[in-house]
Amino acid sequence: MGAHHEQFAADAEAARWSLARAVAAAGALGDPAWRAAFEDVPRHLFVPYFYTSGSRGYERLWGEDPDPVRRGRWLRGVYADAPLATRIRDGELISSSSQPSLMARMLDELDVRDGHTVLEIGAGTGYNAALLAHRLGDRAVTTVDLDPDITESARRHLAAAGYRPAVITGDGARGCPARAPYDRIIATCTLPSVPHAWLAQCRPGGRILAPFATGLISLRVRETAHGRYAEGRFLHTPAYFVHLRGALPPPARRRPLGGLPRDVFDEELFHFLLTLTEGSLDPHEALSLWRRERRPRRERYGITVGPEGQWAWLDDPEGPYAWPLAEASDP
Repeated sequence: MGAHHEQFAADAEAARWSLARAVAAAGALGDPAWRAAFEDVPRHLFVPYFYTSGSRGYERLWGEDPDPVRRGRWLRGVYADAPLATRIRDGELISSSSQPSLMARMLDELDVRDGHTVLEIGAGTGYNAALLAHRLGDRAVTTVDLDPDITESARRHLAAAGYRPAVITGDGARGCPARAPYDRIIATCTLPSVPHAWLAQCRPGGRILAPFATGLISLRVRETAHGRYAEGRFLHTPAYFVHLRGALPPPARRRPLGGLPRDVFDEELFHFLLTLTEGSLDPHEALSLWRRERRPRRERYGITVGPEGQWAWLDDPEGPYAWPLAEASDP
């Protein structure tokens, strides 16, 4: 038994370091502190099982499987640079562990400094909170999730790995005012709109980083005489996350897509524009814009959030191409 555990520990450590090298090779982990976090935090403690999809539905792989071959598949999967489905309910994915290289890019982009406090929306397995706690310390990190089962398991995983940030059960759209203000807010779930509560809880000059449409928006918060604003551009990378649950905007008006050329449905950047302008721009108008502007990349788009509303834009927030975003009522 002792030899078995020693071998597993050695295999897990080698896999962890291999993952850190792969993530760094993918262009992330430019900050040595984040590289150390990926090398030190044991992802397998946060993903004791995950699901793979196949022709017969979902298959569960777990670390306590008596079959050594399946156990080996689990360990390799945990330390692969890939997203992992961790919770399935009624055939629907409700929680996952994100692709490590995408997590690393987001953490790099968050631009944290020693002494910063961070609010994470979407606790997931707790792995991302552990990386943040490794970098900033337990007291600096707060993670929130709506599902008490998710927060309980995240808290358990974090404790097993030696981390104890604040894990809060609640609506992520409300943030966590009791522990505000924060220097950074990071979401690990796709937003339907940017909650105004986050602006109120983020220090002026702070940053909000979140999945939106099929991309990642990086917003800088500022204080003006008229109230809090946040504005910023999308990063170049695509991003697909589980949607934020809890406070939702009014149902989007689904638009008929008939008449569009078939080839554009395979264009990822056109799909991004369609998703970003859902309910605001006719698909045929979107196609004309997309072609006229020579298939604009994500970095040309941005979002502005203020007391009077929020909107997406191309190139310039005051320019000719801007679209209102559907907003949830205040939670």
